Amino acid sequence: MRLVLEEQSQHPSQWAAITSVAAKLGCGHEALRKWVRRAETDTGKRPGPTTTELERLKELERENRELKRANEILRKASAYFAQAELDRRHS
Repeated sequence: MRLVLEEQSQHPSQWAAITSVAAKLGCGHEALRKWVRRAETDTGKRPGPTTTELERLKELERENRELKRANEILRKASAYFAQAELDRRHS
């Protein structure tokens, strides 16, 4: 990321700087472009959610899935025990 910013003034565009640096580092230019974009977003130079916000969102989505799964288990257990109670009363 730092190398791209340093070399950007020597190239006609940021993409040209990214491809130049990627070739020197031996990494994919698309991967480097994504890292540059992520860094720009994290520092507020580009709009969008930061890495921290994205991690928190993933954590909340995982917690939400777990809670939905737990609720479904509780709903099924409740129905099972309610039916068992009805069966016991009719016997």
